[in-house]
Amino acid sequence: MAPVAPFFPMKVSLLQIASWFAPLLLAGPVLAAAPDPVETVEKAAADWVKVRAEVTRIETEWSTQQRLLDSSLSGFGERATALEAKRDFLLSKTAADREEIAGLEVADKASAAGLQATEAQLQTMSARLLGLRASLPPRLSAALDLPYKSLAGSGLTVGERMQLVMTVLNRCTQFNRAITCEEELLTVTGGATPQLLEVVYWGLSHGYALDRTAGKAWFGSPGPQGWQWEPLPDGAAAVARLVTIYRGKAEPAFVEVRGRLKNLSAGTSRN
Repeated sequence: MAPVAPFFPMKVSLLQIASWFAPLLLAGPVLAAAPDPVETVEKAAADWVKVRAEVTRIETEWSTQQRLLDSSLSGFGERATALEAKRDFLLSKTAADREEIAGLEVADKASAAGLQATEAQLQTMSARLLGLRASLPPRLSAALDLPYKSLAGSGLTVGERMQLVMTVLNRCTQFNRAITCEEELLTVTGGATPQLLEVVYWGLSHGYALDRTAGKAWFGSPGPQGWQWEPLPDGAAAVARLVTIYRGKAEPAFVEVRGRLKNLSAGTSRN
C-alpha cells in the first residue's frame, strides 16, 4: 500500500482568492465583445448580393439605353442624309433665283448711287431756282409762292423735291411761251404804295405796266437786283393801244414799244 502524503491544511485569505479570479472576471467582457464569424460572413454575403444586384440593374439599364441611343443615332443619321439631299435640291432649284437676286443687288446699288447724284443735282437746281425767284415777273413769282416756300423747306424727299422743281420749271415754261395781260397790284416806284395797274408780260423777258388814268407807263425786266420797273416816258399811248388790241377791242396792228435785247456773250443789254 502506497504511502499517503500527509495533508497540510492551507490558510488562504479572501483577498488572495479575489486576486486569482480577477483576470478571469476582466477577460469575460472581452470574450463576450468579440464578433461572431458566422454573422460577419452572412453580412458580407448580403452586402455582396446587394452590390451584385445593383450592378446587374445598372448593366441592364445601360444595355437598354445603349440600344435606344443606337436607334436614335441611326434615325438622326437618316434624317441628316434626307436634309442634305433636300438642301442640295433647293440649292439647285434656287440657283437662278439667287443669281437674279445678286443682279438686283448690283442694280440696287447702282440705283442708290444714281439717286444720290440726282439728289445732289436737285439740291443745286433748287438753290438756283430760289436765287432766280427775284428775277421772275411779279405775277409769276406770286403764283409760285407756295411751291417756293415748300422748296425752301428742309426734310424733303427726292421725289417731293423733284415734283416741286418740275412744278416751278413747268409754270415758268408756260408763262414764258405766252403773253399775259391782267390787272395787277404793283409797286413800280420805291417807297410808293401799291397801285392797281394794267400789266402785259412778254414771257419772262419783259413787261409793261400802264396807269391809264395818270397816263404813265413803265417798262419791267430782270435786273441785277431782281425784277425792276423803269419809267417809260411817252410810252403810255403805245402801251394802252397794245392792251386794247390784246383784249380784242381794236383791230390787230403793229405797235412799236420799247424792248431790250441782251448780248449773252458780252453780258450787255441794249434798249
